[in-house]
Amino acid sequence: MVRKFYPEEFKADAVELYSSTPGATIKEIAADLGVHEGTLSRWLQAAGVTSPTAAGRADDGGGSSGAGVPETAAEELERLRAEVKRLRADKSLLETEREILRKAAKYFGGRDDLVSRFQFVAEFHDTYGVKRLCEVLQIGRSSYYKWRDGADRRAERVAADADLAAKASAITAQFDGTYGSPRVTAELRDAGVVVNAKRVARVMREHGVVGVHLRKKVRTTVPAKDAPKVPDLLERDFTADAPNRKYVGDITYLPIGDGQFLYLATVIDCFNRRLVGWQIADHMRDTLVIEALDAAARERGSLAGAIFHSDNGRQYCSDDFLAAAGRHGLTLSRGAVGTSADNALAESFNAALKRETLQGERRWNGARECRKSVFRWVTRYNTRRRHSYCDYMSPIDFENTHLATTMPIAG
Repeated sequence: MVRKFYPEEFKADAVELYSSTPGATIKEIAADLGVHEGTLSRWLQAAGVTSPTAAGRADDGGGSSGAGVPETAAEELERLRAEVKRLRADKSLLETEREILRKAAKYFGGRDDLVSRFQFVAEFHDTYGVKRLCEVLQIGRSSYYKWRDGADRRAERVAADADLAAKASAITAQFDGTYGSPRVTAELRDAGVVVNAKRVARVMREHGVVGVHLRKKVRTTVPAKDAPKVPDLLERDFTADAPNRKYVGDITYLPIGDGQFLYLATVIDCFNRRLVGWQIADHMRDTLVIEALDAAARERGSLAGAIFHSDNGRQYCSDDFLAAAGRHGLTLSRGAVGTSADNALAESFNAALKRETLQGERRWNGARECRKSVFRWVTRYNTRRRHSYCDYMSPIDFENTHLATTMPIAG
């Protein structure tokens, strides 16, 4: 690039370079400095470098009329042509950069992460060259080449993620789309797949393998008026150190269409969240909860000495239910009126059941379909469905593991 203004320090350095370079010509030094020969000649004349030796050097170069000779018309024309050539090159460079940036903006589609820039360079390097693309996109060429050389490894990871997503999808399909990443991870590990839980969550999210979500719940508890006072013995502590110590129960509605419902009563063991007893009916009379309690007693053999916790619904406050609880040797416990958190374990079970059976639908298509769906789910809930509280084992497996480790060894 031809400069129109040169600092005095630059001129002095130019004269010194010429004077201290044996055998050099004005043409050679001017070319090294990027100045015209006539310009350098004037600087030499002003600095007093006018010896025949200096003049001879200039004449030997064949490109100047000698030191101290002003720029001729031909020299000026040559200089201007060089300037035009440079400006055209600069214009072409700017146009290329603008073209690259326009394509990049469209290519990124609103994203501008580093990987997108690398991918852009890989796609357009034949058109613009790697160096120019990296300069315009402000990325290091060494970083790009490192990314490019890792393409095979990335392809392997993509294929491995796709395979993992297929396995996760198969597991969620097996459980009707109800499993999230923690339970899927547990299933994979049991199948011998060594995998990190965070990777499973990422792969499921990226491949759209998701479970169903909760719908808004409907309150069905009708508090009993003038019911005898029963203390809250659990105080929201839904844990137990052994099976058959604490139970919770509740009633939930099961919509079957045309404003009709079935109703499910449950008895759940706090130790392992196992559904020990349950009953479905088309009514909410106290016999519904009594039959669920009787079913639990048959499953356990006896409920004597255990606590049974419920809300203050009229079914759980009826004289017949109190008699049934006494017959089974249960101590009753109830939460506060209108506070669902006091029976959160039972509420959580109800929500999971309807979320994973209805899967976003508003109702079942009739009572038969509803009974069949609930029966299938509660059976698998106890025997196969992994529960986070049970270290991602099923409730029955968790209970059997506990009994195996606590059973006294025969002498």
